[in-house]
Amino acid sequence: MSEKIFVGNLPWEVGFEKLKEIFGAYGKIEDALVVTDKQTRKSRGFGFVTFKDKEGAESAIAKMNNKNIEGREIIVKKAVPLEKKETEEFGK
Repeated sequence: MSEKIFVGNLPWEVGFEKLKEIFGAYGKIEDALVVTDKQTRKSRGFGFVTFKDKEGAESAIAKMNNKNIEGREIIVKKAVPLEKKETEEFGK
């Protein structure tokens, strides 16, 4: 079963290919996305990586969280679905 992780505080230069390269060492990647601004098309500094299995995601979280990438300490954690996050934030 696939597992999605959140990657925050990404350097502005890190794009889709670089994100796949960085996290590919921890397992097979199903999908990777760097979120961009709709108007400027520039990175918003975060993205998501979907691993084909839970073990790859857990390994990436354990080894990459707080790691320095191109001068920035990235944040890596399990992604929370938007619907669930909104429910938790607003107490619904």
